[in-house]
Amino acid sequence: MKAKEFDLIVFGATGFTGRLVAEYLHLSGADGARWAIAGRSLDKLAKVRDELHLPPSVALLKADANDAAALKALVARTRVVITTVGPYQLHGEPLATACAEGGTDYVDLCGEPLWMARMIDKLTPLAQRSGARIVFSCGFDSIPFDLGVVYLQAEAQARFGAPLPEVRGRVARLKGTFSGGTLASMMETIEAVRREPGLIKLMTNPFALAGGFKGPRQPNDQGADFDDWADAWAGPFVMATINTKNIHRSNALRGHPWGRGFVYSEKLLTGKPGQGDKGRRKAKALARFTQLQNLALGFGPTRALLRRFVLTQPGDGPGKAAREAGRYEVWFAGRAAGGQTLRAIVKGDRDPGYGSTCKLISEAALCLVRDVSHDATPGGVWTPGSAMGLALVRRVQARAGLSFEIAA
Repeated sequence: MKAKEFDLIVFGATGFTGRLVAEYLHLSGADGARWAIAGRSLDKLAKVRDELHLPPSVALLKADANDAAALKALVARTRVVITTVGPYQLHGEPLATACAEGGTDYVDLCGEPLWMARMIDKLTPLAQRSGARIVFSCGFDSIPFDLGVVYLQAEAQARFGAPLPEVRGRVARLKGTFSGGTLASMMETIEAVRREPGLIKLMTNPFALAGGFKGPRQPNDQGADFDDWADAWAGPFVMATINTKNIHRSNALRGHPWGRGFVYSEKLLTGKPGQGDKGRRKAKALARFTQLQNLALGFGPTRALLRRFVLTQPGDGPGKAAREAGRYEVWFAGRAAGGQTLRAIVKGDRDPGYGSTCKLISEAALCLVRDVSHDATPGGVWTPGSAMGLALVRRVQARAGLSFEIAA
């Protein structure tokens, strides 16, 4: 690669999450990387630099999300771009396209499968020609889940000599909030489906991002049931729609190392192991709420009320104490063809939507800079698990407050 002025640029650094990314890079030392912050207002960028006490070496770069010429000039100066400017279906295409055309690696926080499906088709040939690695979903959705399966399957290969044909992901603990950007992205996705009802097929297809591959029937995770592997009741998990698609895409992009018949299920545990009736009631209530929510969100006035009164807005977020008090824990379990069982636990040490996410996307960008060669991962549109795999597992475990361990 030609020498670049910067190793990475944070685009959207004046927003709530982008500011957290800049703060994390500053306090962590950015693994020695040369970095800059970018946005549409130099005055606001200067305010961020002053308030975070960033060193003068962190340059301020002006570019608007809809200015193609400015974005082309911006991405030419760096090896990787981190963007937190969403919803991506409204603001993301010009920057992603500039990176794909210019050979600049790109990471984002996107959990918008409709936009991702369209961008995969558009950007893949561009990125393959230029050498750009375009990596979506580098926050809470979907790094802990995507890498959790990567880690568990690597352990299964080492122990049993074969992958696990089925894996269940179960959110066992979740303390914290989803970001306003995530909620805004959900609302925009709902609007897109309302305008074009045929898109519901893509939203409900777990293989929608798997490059045309059609795998076996997958579990219906929208109801309440007792999970015998976890010994607890489980209900629907709101992020499963995107996480499941990314996990099946990871398998497809690497040539199906987990098998073409791989099955994945993802749910939220509603009770502790052995806690029967209370967990059952919570699981059924969650399933009912999910069904009602799906119906209500299709009704225009309801969406307007949610926007006005309920949803955290993009640019808003919890304070430092709340971010640091957040936690999450996800269990992954599988059974090998020979009957052996294996379980992994992934834990995050911060609020998932903000405190953990800002670290995850930063380290994903640094992983592309420091750890993953273009020979190992050439230009294309990737998931975190397929692009960086165990290299990212090691990095986020060492630096970003995630832990991966095999349960006894």
